[in-house]
Amino acid sequence: MKSRHFITLNDLSAEELRYIIHRAIELKRMRADGETYEPLKNKVLGMVFEKSSTRTRISFEAGMAQFGGSAIFLSPRDTQLGRGEPIEDSARVMSRMLDGIMLRTNDHQTVVTFAEHSNVPVINGLTDRFHPCQLLADLQTWFEIRGDIQGKKVCWVGDGNNMCQSYMNAAKLLDFELTIACPDGYQPEAQLLAATSSNVTLLHDTQQAARAADLVVTDVWASMGQEQEQKIREKAFANFQVNEQLMSIAKPDALFMHCLPAHRDEEVSTAVLDGKQSVVWQEAENRLHAQKALLEFLMHQKI
Repeated sequence: MKSRHFITLNDLSAEELRYIIHRAIELKRMRADGETYEPLKNKVLGMVFEKSSTRTRISFEAGMAQFGGSAIFLSPRDTQLGRGEPIEDSARVMSRMLDGIMLRTNDHQTVVTFAEHSNVPVINGLTDRFHPCQLLADLQTWFEIRGDIQGKKVCWVGDGNNMCQSYMNAAKLLDFELTIACPDGYQPEAQLLAATSSNVTLLHDTQQAARAADLVVTDVWASMGQEQEQKIREKAFANFQVNEQLMSIAKPDALFMHCLPAHRDEEVSTAVLDGKQSVVWQEAENRLHAQKALLEFLMHQKI
């Protein structure tokens, strides 16, 4: 049977995405109840990191351990990828020894190429274009608190980055409304905007975008690898902070999410990040449960 990969959310149908979300909620309950469940016993996940990480590494490594399997951490210093071995060759070799591979890398094409030459499931742990694993956690958090997200309004504030673009895919798949407020010149890819236009609206005004929103989401102004642009971005994004005034324009019970790490009082005020509408810590924990559901789906073929 040909392996399934998870490169973007579009590798799943809406039905499969909802299944994984609900399964994540169930797995979270099972762990809280102390239930032992090891569907991936003796399975090994290879984790290739070109970019550093806290949440991604811990959640995948802990998830495999809890499932009875194990995970191998590989940095560019630890593999021939860091010495120029073709991606295709590394994929062919590693997939003969491992049961699944997760890559957190700079160039999205790296993960795409790796998957094309792997005979085991490949998971996108983050690229410059998409961060689908984080969306699984965000969606799980919403479903846990509010139920299905279909028909709801989500407001994205900030850079049209990999997180924003993953939200765009999610909006189209699960049929919710996404309004994006970003500075001119920092919008998402035009082709993706066109493909998701039925559910996505691009604006440059945060207040217009946040009006009557059920969920407000943001991310850092300068992502990893963009540190040299920090001062330029601070000026461009000066009016794109999520603060109490902006949250007051959203619905009174609107939730706030951030994939973390956050730069307090930059893209989000401390009052909002630590406030009663913020669910960022539940969201962060859900990386573990959502990715366990994904690992089970890809490596144990549940449906």
